[in-house]
Parts: sequence; C-alpha cells; structure tokens
Amino acid sequence: MKTGKRIAAGALTAVLLVSLTACSGMSRQGRNTAIGAGAGAVGGAVLTGGSTVGTLGGAAIGGIVGHEASK
Repeated sequence: MKTGKRIAAGALTAVLLVSLTACSGMSRQGRNTAIGAGAGAVGGAVLTGGSTVGTLGGAAIGGIVGHEASK
C-alpha cells in the first residue's frame, strides 16, 4: 500500500507541474496561489498518510500562504 501512495503522490506532482504550464496568462499572485495549493495538497497528503481531510487542509493552507506571500 505504501508503494501505491508513493505512486499517487508522484503522479499528482507530475500533473500539477504539467498543469502549471497552462498558467502563463495568470497573474503572479494567482500563479503563486495555485503553486501553494498544489504543494500544500501534496504535503498534506504525505503527512497524513493520504487522508482526504489532510490533503484538502494542506491545499487550503498552501493556497493562502501562496496568495499572501505574493502581495
């Protein structure tokens, strides 16, 4: 099961990186918010063993930090 979670986390990271290439028209603040949310989601999933609440919480916190850091 650990291997499956690692593969899922790697796939999520790859999808996020590929999707960020579509962010070329976004503002700097919007791009940083998206990056923060993606990184937070991955971090939350890893730290909580893949729980949904941990993933969503990490995404929310990461998005807020990314948004505020770019002001």
